[in-house]
Amino acid sequence: MRIHRSMFRLILRRPWMLPDLILLAWVTRARDWYRRPPFLPLPPDSYLRWRMETAYGDGDAEPTVSEVARYLSWARRMRRRS
Repeated sequence: MRIHRSMFRLILRRPWMLPDLILLAWVTRARDWYRRPPFLPLPPDSYLRWRMETAYGDGDAEPTVSEVARYLSWARRMRRRS
């Protein structure tokens, strides 16, 4: 899905955000990720489509690198508060 490309571009531009991105992938991973190729703990495409639909009104929307970076920064701040 296109969102994976946005995250890949983010890590190329801001490698210090890799731990936050790994944590996001782990928290949103599919339950049976280890049973299906590509055997990576990634979120299900249906979940990503739903998130894009609720955020942008289009399930096929692709967030920009800066939007993904802002979200990861926000999530990090929220984790520190709890």
